[in-house]
Amino acid sequence: MKNRYLLFFLSVIFDFFAGALSFLLSFKILGLSFLYKGEDLFLFSVFAGPSLLVFSFYIFRIYSVLWRFSRLSELARIFAGVIMASGALFISQMAVFSETYNFSIALVTFFLTCLCTVVLRLCIKKITLKFMEKNSSDNKIIASALDGNIMIIGAGSAASMIINEIEAHNRFKDCKIKCVIDDDPAKKGTYISGIKVVGDRNTILEYVDKYNIDTILFAIPSCNNDQKFEILNICQQTDCELKIIPSIYQLIDGGANGLASKIRKVEIEDLLGREPITLDINRIMDYVAGKVVLVTGGGGTIGSELCRQISDHCPKRLIIFDIYENNAYDIQNELKRKYPELDLVALIGSVRDSKRLDCVFKKYKPDIVYHAAAHKHVPLMEDSPNETIKNNVFGTLKTAQCADKYGVQKFVLISTDKAVNPTNIMGASKRICEMIIQAYNNRSDTEFVAVRFGNVLGSNGSVIPLFKKQIEAGGPVTVTDPNIIRYFMTIPEAVTLVLQAGASAKGGEIFVLDMGKPVKILTLAENLIRLSGFTPYKDIKIEFIGLRPGEKLYEEMLMAEEGLTETENSMIHIGKPIEFDEQELFKTLEVMKNNMYNDSADIRLLVHKIVPTYHYSYESDKVKSQA
Repeated sequence: MKNRYLLFFLSVIFDFFAGALSFLLSFKILGLSFLYKGEDLFLFSVFAGPSLLVFSFYIFRIYSVLWRFSRLSELARIFAGVIMASGALFISQMAVFSETYNFSIALVTFFLTCLCTVVLRLCIKKITLKFMEKNSSDNKIIASALDGNIMIIGAGSAASMIINEIEAHNRFKDCKIKCVIDDDPAKKGTYISGIKVVGDRNTILEYVDKYNIDTILFAIPSCNNDQKFEILNICQQTDCELKIIPSIYQLIDGGANGLASKIRKVEIEDLLGREPITLDINRIMDYVAGKVVLVTGGGGTIGSELCRQISDHCPKRLIIFDIYENNAYDIQNELKRKYPELDLVALIGSVRDSKRLDCVFKKYKPDIVYHAAAHKHVPLMEDSPNETIKNNVFGTLKTAQCADKYGVQKFVLISTDKAVNPTNIMGASKRICEMIIQAYNNRSDTEFVAVRFGNVLGSNGSVIPLFKKQIEAGGPVTVTDPNIIRYFMTIPEAVTLVLQAGASAKGGEIFVLDMGKPVKILTLAENLIRLSGFTPYKDIKIEFIGLRPGEKLYEEMLMAEEGLTETENSMIHIGKPIEFDEQELFKTLEVMKNNMYNDSADIRLLVHKIVPTYHYSYESDKVKSQA
């Protein structure tokens, strides 16, 4: 604040003297004496002119401009301010010296004042940037973000700002922007901040070779994901390092501390080829404020992200419940650092333990429950089907019973697309969980709802961390089948959907996300290898190992019988619940409860009885004969 007032004071003084100097030079150029034709025109002008100039600049808010970020619009405001001051001075001069006034004085003074004030601002900008370069750590960030010969994609304002910011720092001696690419044919052959626009996306490969490009910078923050996906796919055919400016929303959220410092590497999320899910979190999260919220599995991938976003909306108390103490400990410490005023409770326990759950619900009386605790690894669960049922099905049942018993307002189950026509025990167990939720919604005052989504990028057990580890080890990257496809979403997107469900649930719904186009796992592996700086099949091999037990080539989001109902968000739908016999469900669950502790018994038969759409391979003739 002190620096701002000092700069204002200095600018006023400099502008005053710039105005005085302009009048002095104008008289000198015109060969006039200080006492022109016996009148004190100069003495009048040398004080009135600068005063009017300062006042005019104040009106046009020129003194509030940060000149290190100035552009042509700020220079235009200077000219407008000089015109206003010159006009006011001309009128006053004519009023006092009408008979002896020489119009040449006004004309020459105007141009000299413009020149002096603009030069002053350019000097301020140059000095400020020099000072920042010596004292700011941002340049180290920028310098590490860009290097070598650079091609910029997009001839817009973001590209112009990047070029200007790079050219303003001397630390970019090894950094040279060679060309700009833009799909607008009208821009071809034009220049943006001195750099030529050479062609559209179809010429990327040509100019990468021509200019020996090392880094490609995608500088279109407002670009939709479909277009970004297509352009980045072309860029990946080169050996260049790919960098990107975040979306316009991320730039707004992150502030304006230098655009170049926000340049980041292209991530696999940028190559999903669909728009991210966007919701008004502040509006839909109002119901969390002042509430006691329990998150089971709160240390897991989805559970921990739920805890982060819930903590940001002032809950009365947040309870993290998890069986794995290391995960619970990590998220607890993270939230304590970020939200020191948050009433946070971290509890260790299992959703299988009825007495432990009853104790927690009785003591803390949660208003909202997010049930994220579950076994999710498909191949592991195929080898331990009984454990899957114990944890997923009966863990959900016991948690739902406590929610009903202690008057929880909302209960949100985290489900999966694998619950649709399941071919593995994990997906079938989640379908049973959905049925339990629907049944309890019909018999309880608690609003029970399920949220179904696909694979989460970067979650524990997902394919991305596995691929990264394999790439770090030098390969090979293992893909089950060249044709296998999956729907993907980011962790924040998944949690956003869960929060939306909790906010708009009326009870009994199964919320489903329109996840757009599915992604080939093979394409995902190839892209990740390229993003890591390697060439697929050359530097890093890809091997096909065959489908694992319980795995299918594609996942479905809805059963054929369900249909869809739209919500206020075009990308979120509600699946129509399938009718089933609730009494038969709980009767079979009781039989399942008595059999699941016998590892020699194949629990799949009872699972199939509850979920007729569950298809699996029988392991022996004995099992076939029992079917």
